[in-house]
Formats: sequence, C-alpha cells, structure tokens
Amino acid sequence: MPETSKQPDRNGLQHLQGFFEGKRNLVVLSGAGISAASGIPTYRDKAGNWTRSNPIQHQDFISKKSARQRYWLRSYSGWTAVASAAPSSSHHAIAELERQKIVKLVVTQNVDRLHQYAGSRNVIDLHGRLDEVICMSCLRVTPRHALQTKLRLLNPSFSQQGDIAPDGDADVAEDSVVSVAVPPCENCGGILKPNVVFFGDNVSKSIVQRVYDGIDNSDGMLIVGTSLKVFSGYRFCRYAAQQRKPIASINPGLTRGDELIQTIIRGYSDDVLPPVLERIISSVP
Repeated sequence: MPETSKQPDRNGLQHLQGFFEGKRNLVVLSGAGISAASGIPTYRDKAGNWTRSNPIQHQDFISKKSARQRYWLRSYSGWTAVASAAPSSSHHAIAELERQKIVKLVVTQNVDRLHQYAGSRNVIDLHGRLDEVICMSCLRVTPRHALQTKLRLLNPSFSQQGDIAPDGDADVAEDSVVSVAVPPCENCGGILKPNVVFFGDNVSKSIVQRVYDGIDNSDGMLIVGTSLKVFSGYRFCRYAAQQRKPIASINPGLTRGDELIQTIIRGYSDDVLPPVLERIISSVP
C-alpha cells in the first residue's frame, strides 16, 4: 500500500495523467481536504481519525433551544472566514477540467460553494449550502448574510474572534450560550437552520439519484480530498466500483474505499492537480 506523502513522485503524476487519458465524462467527488488550502480546516487527520469535538446533531438542533443557541454563537464567529474564503488551486483545476470537457459533474461534500466560485458549472452540493438559511416550518430560504446581520443586532456582545473550525464553525467561549438570542423566521416564526445536512440527517433521495445517474453516464470517478469515512460520500465510490467505472483518488492519507480504487495518489490535491492539468493541456495537439 502506498505511503502517505505531501509530494507525489513523478510516477504518481504519470499514473494520474494516464487515468485522465480518453476521459470525457468524469464525475468528481470532493471533500473537505480540497478546501483546506482555502483556510477552511478539515474534521479528520491523515489517518481519517476525527480531530474535533462532536458536531451538532440534526435532532438536537431541532429539539433543543440550547443546541441552537450554541450553534449560532459559534457559527456567527466562523461565518466571516468561510464567506471570504477563495477557491484553492484544486478548485480552479477542476473547473478547468470541466472547460476542457473532461469533467462532466462535480459532487461535493463541502458546503462552502468554492467549486462554483472557481467556475465549475455542473455542481451538486451533496450536503447543502452554508450561504443559505432555511425555515424548518415553511421552508422559506433566505441569504445567510441577512441572518448574520440580525444575530449581530440581537447579540451586540457577539465576537467574530476565534479559531475557525470546519463548516463555518469556530472555537469561542461558550459561557454566554444561555443568553444568545436567535431570531425566528420572519415569515412564520419557525426555527431557522443553515441550509445544510447536519449529522444524523439524510441527503434527499432525489439528490442521491442524481449522483447515481451521473455515475451511470460517466467514464470514471475522481475522488479528491476525502477519506470517505462518511457513508453519504462512500456510497458513490462503492456504486462506481459496482458499475465497473475506473476510479482515482487524491488524498494525503488512507481512504475508506482504497480497495475499490485503481489509481491512488497519496498527496495534497494542490500539489497534484495543477501540474497534471498542465501536462494534459500541453499534450493536446
């Protein structure tokens, strides 16, 4: 099994370039690792082990006022860094692969919209969008920046200081959780939630089917920056393998689906995708 490394060797780059040869309909599955260079940290280390405190659970958010207060206290502080994050070299490389008509579909487990900001047009946000807020009662969707303003007005003591954590979270002092005021939906008074899939919730069946259809119509899958520990992403790797699609993976550490993947590159995507893209473009007559 290949060792982990930051800089893949020349053979690794050649193998990945060979994977791209002849491809005109690739599905890309991306995870948190692709946004690490954009300043948004990951939940897991190279071995795929969880390094953070337990994430908020969907049922807790819905049923417990204190859970919502804690979430919005931390998210208020972390949102600015996510909102101002710029796409990484990997995001731009994938967008260029789409323009080169090599990548057909991007499926991202991230909620930061950085693929879209880089120029990718056909993107499925598997776990939703952090830049939107949804009412759990009337399902009205509003921009996140509007809620950010309301939170600031209702909680003048809120701080935007704190170490950013994954998915717009931040490490802040939580001694004021009980006093946090969270605005209700202006339309119906319901509970407002970020328009993302929390742990313990499920990705909608229609979105899952769209991904399966994309894999059915693809000529392979490229997995970037994910250990595939979460089933919502792993199932697509498994499905692609069942459909006998060639699969390549770029990740600095082990992945849950290594036994299903033919081309494994142990490295950071920003060290891999740009030089391989340059090779691909330079080889075009």
